Amino acid sequence: MITVRINKMNYLNKILLTAIAVVIFAGCKKLDIAPTDRFSDLTFWTVDVNVNNALNNNYSLLYNSSLYFEPEALSDNAYSPSGDLNLIASGNATSLTGKFQGDWASYYRTIKSVNIFLENIDQNKTLPAATIARMKAENQFMRAFALFNLTKWYGDVPLPDHDLTPEEAQVIPRSSKAAVNAFIVSQLESAIPNLPSKDQLPASENGRITKGAALALQMRTLLYEGNKTAEVIAVCEKLINNHATYGTYSLVNSYSALFSDPATNKTNNESILSLQYVPTIRTWQNFWDFAPRTVGGRVSNMAPTQELVDDYVMLNGKGIKETGSGYVESNPYINRDPRLTATVVYDRYNWVNPNNSTKTIYIKPGTDPVQPGLDEYSPGSQSASATGYYWRKYFDPSALSSFVSGNNLHLFRYAEVLLTYAEAKNSLGQMDATIWAKTIGALRTRAGFTDAAALNFPSADLTNIIRRERRAEMAMEGLRVDDLRRWKLAEVTMNGFAHGAKFAADQNIDNGYIRTQQRKFNAQRDYLWAVPSSEIGLNKNLTQNPGY
Repeated sequence: MITVRINKMNYLNKILLTAIAVVIFAGCKKLDIAPTDRFSDLTFWTVDVNVNNALNNNYSLLYNSSLYFEPEALSDNAYSPSGDLNLIASGNATSLTGKFQGDWASYYRTIKSVNIFLENIDQNKTLPAATIARMKAENQFMRAFALFNLTKWYGDVPLPDHDLTPEEAQVIPRSSKAAVNAFIVSQLESAIPNLPSKDQLPASENGRITKGAALALQMRTLLYEGNKTAEVIAVCEKLINNHATYGTYSLVNSYSALFSDPATNKTNNESILSLQYVPTIRTWQNFWDFAPRTVGGRVSNMAPTQELVDDYVMLNGKGIKETGSGYVESNPYINRDPRLTATVVYDRYNWVNPNNSTKTIYIKPGTDPVQPGLDEYSPGSQSASATGYYWRKYFDPSALSSFVSGNNLHLFRYAEVLLTYAEAKNSLGQMDATIWAKTIGALRTRAGFTDAAALNFPSADLTNIIRRERRAEMAMEGLRVDDLRRWKLAEVTMNGFAHGAKFAADQNIDNGYIRTQQRKFNAQRDYLWAVPSSEIGLNKNLTQNPGY
């Protein structure tokens, strides 16, 4: 068994990185004589603690908070003035755009580290065979997750199934997206038998990859392919029905607690796999630039859009533009889906502090009794929200100064399984009252809906209802941009202005809603990112995506 907790990235990782650097970059002598005063490629993997820390290191490379949050600003959920995010959302990115290079490098860095692990772990002769098999399976998942993200953004990508030599790295061609996805699915199938179920994990191993996590990645991969609906349903049903084999998953009682309450956030039956953070040891701080300034925020670097706010239904289940919804534009935030208040901070929001005191957030220009109103919308402001909205979801009441948080970020959760199941069943014409009750109905009940009109199975417009439900449930979790792309809606939603609240000076333009950013999306180009030009310069067999 592993004795070092995966979710605590401690200082031993620094030793590990140094040792791996020696293994990778040191030249081999003609005679393979192992030095006696330091680790070498002949001895490193024979030491159990080194193997454990190599595994920990690969977990730390799996994903990070920026990769998690930034995609929101590439969708119609959020706006960011940040350089590369702004360039991509406005249709002005090129093959030189830094994010294209940075994300590509990040995922291939993970793949290289995984391949090194897989090719060397069998040198260890002291760890039990079952432990080594489990470690291999975890690394297979990590490589699959990196490849999933690569092919999601770039389409056809190089597929290194072993640690490439420098010479191989300079000539490896792109594999088709279909081939990469097939490899991902096969790797996950191979890994599942050697992974524990969620219910088999002791508390000390929370955060480690399980059978359920492998199924969830398989589900997402198949869903994004678009033509594997029956397979998607089969995977979902394993997670929904087969608790004995894959673990017990369910919705937690409180939607907001899943993201904000430290106890619920860390230990619950809804999270299938989360990025593990530990206060003072491994933390994230993005929320500092999401929160209102009057409660400690620094600058609004990613703000919710009016388009997102408008998609939250009324408590009777109707969209705000539907007849009989009861929506009142002059008082727009009452009688809405409770997940709106759990996710977005709007004008006159009742912000609850960690000590249970409250503060009213004044965003409409000129309304804050204390002037200057730091949270008020102001055109051209470099610190206040450009949309007139801030974030509440993932607020950590136990965060350290400047919103340094040790709460986990959920990569896969059971709510996504239910939403995916509903979408897949509906696409095959198999959605009925029973499936509705266990998916959308269950999610709405957890959210706080009580009106029968919102909870009962609807008779029409199921596709749009399910898509809107997915948006409301998963906002700020990085999935909206994926959905727009696989539904081929980005060319509609990402062309035209992203809007903010009704605070614009000229009420005759867009009915007074703030024009935050004009976006452009070229359907012939922008469904794929550019292969970084620097990578093409290094590898003569890499080709560029159309339009770049």
